[in-house]
Amino acid sequence: MKPTTRFFLSSIAAGCTALLMSCASTQTTTQNRENMLVASGFKVITPKTAAQKQKLQNLPAGNVTMIKKGKKTYYVFPDPAHNQAYVGGPKEYRAYQQLRADKKLAREDLQDAEMYQDATMEWSLWEGGEGVWGPMGGPVPGAF
Repeated sequence: MKPTTRFFLSSIAAGCTALLMSCASTQTTTQNRENMLVASGFKVITPKTAAQKQKLQNLPAGNVTMIKKGKKTYYVFPDPAHNQAYVGGPKEYRAYQQLRADKKLAREDLQDAEMYQDATMEWSLWEGGEGVWGPMGGPVPGAF
């Protein structure tokens, strides 16, 4: 096989892989959000009339939208792909916001733990590292 053909086929394969990973990531993110909404007390509503279906289609995808109807406030997350919406009130929305904040903190704690684990590997015990690097990452004068 010619090198240019091999490069072309490799590029196509890499592009397809990146596209599939991107779709899976978006799908996972949406699924996580839907799970958090249900855990927060949002109800899954399926539109029954053509007017309700049209309203669902008009909502911005991937976002929770606040809707006021009379004196009541509702929060709606549309899922047009499954012809449904997640609907909650102010109490459920606050629970959802809290759950998102907790999840973000948990993710940050995991990142911190991974960073500190790296710091505890005692790099000074590894050959060639002791005394080579000075403050601010520069070489120690006279070390080489």
